[in-house]
Amino acid sequence: MRIAVCDEDDQEDSGIRKLLAGYRVSREEAVDCHYFTNTIDFLCDLRGGEYDLVLFHVLTPGTGGIRAAQELRKLDRNVRLIFVSASPEFAVESYSVGAYYYLIKPIDADSFFSLLDEIGRELSGQTEQGFVLKSRDGVVRIAFARLVYVEVVNKTVFLHLADGTVRETTATLADFEKKLLPRPEFLKTHRSYLVNADYIRAIEINCVVMKDGQNIPVSRQRHSQIRDDWMRFLHREGAGDLVCAADGQERTDGPWRILLVDDDPADRAVWGDILQSHGCIVHLADNGEDALRLAAENPFDCVLLDVMIPGEDGFFVCEKFQKLTDTPIIFLSCLSEPDKQMQGFASGGIDYITKDTPAELFWAKVKTRIRLAVSERTQLCYGPLLLDLKRRRVLIAEKELTLSPAEFDILCCLSEHAGHVITPGEMHGMIWGGQPWDGGQMVQTHTSRLRRKLEKAWEGHRFIETVWGQGYRFVPPER
Repeated sequence: MRIAVCDEDDQEDSGIRKLLAGYRVSREEAVDCHYFTNTIDFLCDLRGGEYDLVLFHVLTPGTGGIRAAQELRKLDRNVRLIFVSASPEFAVESYSVGAYYYLIKPIDADSFFSLLDEIGRELSGQTEQGFVLKSRDGVVRIAFARLVYVEVVNKTVFLHLADGTVRETTATLADFEKKLLPRPEFLKTHRSYLVNADYIRAIEINCVVMKDGQNIPVSRQRHSQIRDDWMRFLHREGAGDLVCAADGQERTDGPWRILLVDDDPADRAVWGDILQSHGCIVHLADNGEDALRLAAENPFDCVLLDVMIPGEDGFFVCEKFQKLTDTPIIFLSCLSEPDKQMQGFASGGIDYITKDTPAELFWAKVKTRIRLAVSERTQLCYGPLLLDLKRRRVLIAEKELTLSPAEFDILCCLSEHAGHVITPGEMHGMIWGGQPWDGGQMVQTHTSRLRRKLEKAWEGHRFIETVWGQGYRFVPPER
């Protein structure tokens, strides 16, 4: 059983660690445990599919266990979640993210062991779909869900698995095409590669970028087909928000607009190149005054702020940012002293990254922080139009607009993907996913009513545009 534990108490003799060690001994079970003292480190390390069970302390530092579980569910729908707390007050909320169990501290060893036994029986009773492979290490079973990609070099086929294992066998790629390509998640990107779409992070011009940062070649003649197949797979699975990358292709993790504030041209080039390589749109400033001006004129998803900049230092500038915008601010500094990091958090930063951080870890932290900040939004504002997501209210020019539940959901769906065309099928799946497809009639009816209400409330602007033969697009009013 593969277990991850997110708990700030990382002492060897602490509660959960001690219980898991005892369980391993008493049951003589192979239990592979990984420990994280905060949810940010856990999410940065995550690709999806690594664990059978995750134990979250509800109040784990970082984002909290329940917020982290929401992010985890986007990558792994099947993993079992157990929440641990000293109080039952979060129990109902925990089950909203599919909790398997909610444990109250202090944890009784017998009950905990019985719970793990039950999970173990369920896991052993599962037969993951896959195939048997005669590899150089012997005969093994390969689960489709754990297979990241297949690569052929000369007459040797390498199967790369989610846990980092690589299996080798003497065969041709055609032997695996028969097994894999009939399944919707597998794509042939190149004459030498088959890729599991579940592990794709982005489609670039000449490669597929996997969630672990690995680049898989894409042949030029296959690029359009691979991109279209991947997008269909994403829509089918209902995964992620659709946005456009710097090269014009759609992807799930950008392009975020990032303001990079640093007076060192070399540092701006290094960190800017990393962000742009992941599809981000980067704006640059070398001092606090210019940064604040840019933030007042442009919406940003994140500000990366150096501490030692000309004029007012980054801590002081961060405090000014708090009064201007709710954009998340991450400090990016060569100052690694604990007191400086504490000062960064005290001034309003949500993270503090030192400049000796490796590129991929830097990107993982930035990506995770932006995603969490976006998921915590309670309002969307487009000029005179304000969507209160928590209360499910819509205001235009501070006057409430009465919408039906379906109309509100359609407006949220379109506005969150502003500028992108949403097909009737995609919208139906996001709003009425459990109901049979009716050819788009329900979408058309509710969208037409919503459009009339918006245009009546704010004359002179067409919020919802029909793109004939494709779908609908939200058009924000000019600021």
